[in-house]
Amino acid sequence: MAVSDFLERGARLNPDAVCIVQGERRHRYREVRALAWRVAHALLRDADTMGIARHAAILCGNDATGFACSFGIMRAGWAYVPMDFRNSADDNAKILDFGDVDLLFFQAEYAEQVRRLRERLPRLRACVCLDADLTDFASLAQWLADAPESEPPVEVDAAATAWLQTGSGTSGDFRMAMQPHRAYNAFVAYSLLWLPDPAPVMLVAAPITHAAGGLAYPVLAQGGRLVLLDRPDPGAMLEAIERHRVTQLFLPPTVIYRLMAHPNVRQRDLSSLRYLAFSAAPMAVAKLREAVALFGPIVAQGYGQTEALGITCMRPDELLASDGAIAPDARLAACGRPALPFCRVIVMADDGTLLPAGEAGEICVRGDQVMTGYYKNEAATRATLVDGWLHTGDIGRFDDAGYLHIVDRKKDMIVSGGFNVHSAEIEQALAEHPAVHEAAVIGVPDDDWGEAVRAVVVLRAGHEASAVELIAHCKRRLGSVKAPKAVDFVADLPRSARGKVLKRVLRELHWAGRERQV
Repeated sequence: MAVSDFLERGARLNPDAVCIVQGERRHRYREVRALAWRVAHALLRDADTMGIARHAAILCGNDATGFACSFGIMRAGWAYVPMDFRNSADDNAKILDFGDVDLLFFQAEYAEQVRRLRERLPRLRACVCLDADLTDFASLAQWLADAPESEPPVEVDAAATAWLQTGSGTSGDFRMAMQPHRAYNAFVAYSLLWLPDPAPVMLVAAPITHAAGGLAYPVLAQGGRLVLLDRPDPGAMLEAIERHRVTQLFLPPTVIYRLMAHPNVRQRDLSSLRYLAFSAAPMAVAKLREAVALFGPIVAQGYGQTEALGITCMRPDELLASDGAIAPDARLAACGRPALPFCRVIVMADDGTLLPAGEAGEICVRGDQVMTGYYKNEAATRATLVDGWLHTGDIGRFDDAGYLHIVDRKKDMIVSGGFNVHSAEIEQALAEHPAVHEAAVIGVPDDDWGEAVRAVVVLRAGHEASAVELIAHCKRRLGSVKAPKAVDFVADLPRSARGKVLKRVLRELHWAGRERQV
């Protein structure tokens, strides 16, 4: 199967059903499928005038037309290159250039940026505006003028690249993962096991160009409905859940925290919501407990990467004890168990040894949901895919019940006085302090310890805490070796366009000018 088959299956189930809601507009399955097919026909028509890569990108927000075009790209057998509208122009230029993009679809509000990109990137053969008639660009209607609504005469290989996506690692290098259609077949199976929902209505508030887009595929395959929001505004999300009887919502933890803090969250009717799912980053145990208490037994956690779509999951019932109470902290600190019966997840030592439960090592994965490699980066591919195993770069351990616990990123390990210190463990301890909103922990150079543990903390609004108080709190929880030696207070943590905390930015302040970074 190809990714476009999910949309086409929904259209076969009920072509007149509403597929996408955006504002007051309703887009029916037959309309979305017809647009995707026309886009595919137009790409096949223009293929000989394009480059040999057959890559097309989309620069837009959560938009029904742009989302339909992504299916058209993949239906033609081309690779879809998702772009984040929050990126800088320089970042977008790098994605388009490195990704050998032949054609760019864009919304009119980004026209000035696209003009500059077109000047910088001569290999960009065509730019098509999705939602306006501009004098210097073809409109979507013009570009599709002679494209039929019939099914395109192309069979797409499941091994072909569906998405070519920029990695979200924090090391600062630039990589684009090649995800084949078969990886999304596996991801849809993963999602249906993780979030079974017979009549799904999904609120898409996180960027549809990333995990929210993949999670939309099983909804479409069941003939469900997507409700698009321009941005994850807590008030707008609460209103949309109530108005559209939303059954599932995916958000990163930071946005769930904002939703929990909204003054009207307890007054809204959220009874239709079956799943509040999160991924992209772990949630502090204290906040996860608070979320389950507030929203009820609907909170679900997923763990995956750009390179591996869906590794483990935690269903809502797994966050509860046998008596119906919220599970103990040890369970809440886990990221679930492997969800797919046709994949393997192991913890591996540096020498390749398979580690038993309780011992920490690198999390490694093999299965259909794993990428085929990094585009134009054979060295990174060889280092990441070894003997059939994807090396995630995450450090974790299994407990005796088979739940996986992520304790750190491999590159974020702090070696202090000869002891391995996992920053995630200290961040969890800090998050339990009532004054702490968020925290990032890094290793900084120290003449005595080699590396000293340093915390960068964002306080909750209206709360106060001193460095001495937070260090003492961590000492009580973790002991003196793991406790921070210093605490910096900031208004916000630096983040990538996808919301990942950029620890390398925090580290650079302390390691600048040194030959070694550890």
